[in-house]
Amino acid sequence: MTFAHRTLVNHGVHQDAPVQPSLVIAYLCGNDSMGAHPSGLGPHVPLPEYIENLKKILDHLKSLSETTRVIILTCPPVNEELYRRFSRDHLDVLAEIIRTNEDLRKYSEACVQVCKEMDVKVIDLFTAIQEREDWVTSCLE
Repeated sequence: MTFAHRTLVNHGVHQDAPVQPSLVIAYLCGNDSMGAHPSGLGPHVPLPEYIENLKKILDHLKSLSETTRVIILTCPPVNEELYRRFSRDHLDVLAEIIRTNEDLRKYSEACVQVCKEMDVKVIDLFTAIQEREDWVTSCLE
């Protein structure tokens, strides 16, 4: 599948395969939800495009067979300070890519909404992890 200059590679999830998976678990928004890099490089996908891509991916997965179950995972929250340090120290040219919980929340909420509309099971990691009062230090370090 191709989505606006991006390619989704299907590894073992083809409609014409002799055996279809009984369960597909997919995590779809971590890189897409990153802030746009000033150079235009990087993995950022604008939210409306992410929503349309997600719908196409879910349509494809649901079409594999009547018995294939699909579970989608939302983005988890991020320890923003730890991520900024990691980016600055290890990502060189893309060090300016920003990952914020505000952006992650928007993409996670969109993911949950699309999954509800399309009757697909979703695990909201973004919300679930933050149920712990100490989630930043206990879950993300």
